[in-house]
Amino acid sequence: MTDTDLSRPAPATGGAVVIADPGPLGLAAFAMTTFVLSCVNAGLLNVGVESVVAGLALFYGGTAQFVAGLWEFRQGNTFGATAFTSFGAFWLAFWGLAHFFTPTAGLPASDVNHALGVFLLGWTIFTAYMVVPSLRTTAAIAAVFVALTLTFLFLALGKFDDSSSLTKVGGWLGLLTALLAWYASFAGVTNATWKRIVLPVWPLA
Repeated sequence: MTDTDLSRPAPATGGAVVIADPGPLGLAAFAMTTFVLSCVNAGLLNVGVESVVAGLALFYGGTAQFVAGLWEFRQGNTFGATAFTSFGAFWLAFWGLAHFFTPTAGLPASDVNHALGVFLLGWTIFTAYMVVPSLRTTAAIAAVFVALTLTFLFLALGKFDDSSSLTKVGGWLGLLTALLAWYASFAGVTNATWKRIVLPVWPLA
């Protein structure tokens, strides 16, 4: 398996400290927080309960995933480190927006949506170029990044156009992304625990 396989077992080398693979934790934290927020975006939950996501965004999707990214640096996994620390920071930023973003009174709603659209567009660009290195990991991981790119794209378009329909499409794509990430996490922790391939992730390199 390659250096960029997020579901790989931690290697045991002579005399070296063995560090557990942080990939399944990072994927699980990302999946659950994405799942709950996407339920709101897809219209399955009332938008008024969006603050429910804040706790997950701060402690699980944010902090736990960020820490997983730091451990990926220790593992020498550049892809995993970049992905997990970045998306951990995304969820921390989401928490910050939920708590501290108070648009100036009288500011047109279109300006607020445009600003949020630019924020989401930036994450669309980042996720899109991360698709390229993901193609050297596993099909399970690559599928997460492709689905996430589309999720961010539709959410950004929804803000730019002030379109609830586009936002709902982004929500449903987010639910798909969460399920794919959960599978990759499930495969990673199960295969590492059973010490054999129980659930395939289909290595691409």
